Amino acid sequence: MHPKQIVKSDIDRVLEAHHREIFASLERLADKLYKRNPREWRRAGLDSREAAMARLFASQHDWRLPEFDNRRGIDVMRLAFAPDFAGDRVAALIIGMGGMIQTAWADRSELFIMDELDPQALSNCARNIEITAWKLAQSRDELGAPLLLSNEIGVDGMRNLSFEREMGKMIGWLDMSAQIVADKNRRVVTRILQSLATAVFLPVR
Repeated sequence: MHPKQIVKSDIDRVLEAHHREIFASLERLADKLYKRNPREWRRAGLDSREAAMARLFASQHDWRLPEFDNRRGIDVMRLAFAPDFAGDRVAALIIGMGGMIQTAWADRSELFIMDELDPQALSNCARNIEITAWKLAQSRDELGAPLLLSNEIGVDGMRNLSFEREMGKMIGWLDMSAQIVADKNRRVVTRILQSLATAVFLPVR
């Protein structure tokens, strides 16, 4: 056993596993979006989808990219749905989501006994992903075309909901994490209800 495992609780290990699952889903979501929207990585001047993925999930950028003025989190997510945005919408969405999730996770990927997370921030992060899923399906340009292609109806009439399923997994892991942290610290998480059509992103800090 590594010495640092001595200062970890079982709850810390569970939450770390949730963190890994959330970011695994985020990476799959990014890959699906780039496959359906190759023009986005081309807008960033890249040569391939693989290069675009490597750039998004590089460990050294702290979920900030120079093209977004090194902003982070929700501010960057909003760019993905701005009709006049001319950059890589997939990058804006994924980098923004990654930064938001890490902020909710107090910028940690590893937890120890003395570390504390805010269950409300984790819950708000989950609600923001629900809003993002709705925006991804509904946002259109001035000609009525989707800003980003995601779910589709196949020639057989069956709906491909793989994008929603991936985001649903992230929401589930975040809500479960929020409840675990709330129970541990005897705190109550307020579930903020909004109409998705008029919803605003909730603070995670």
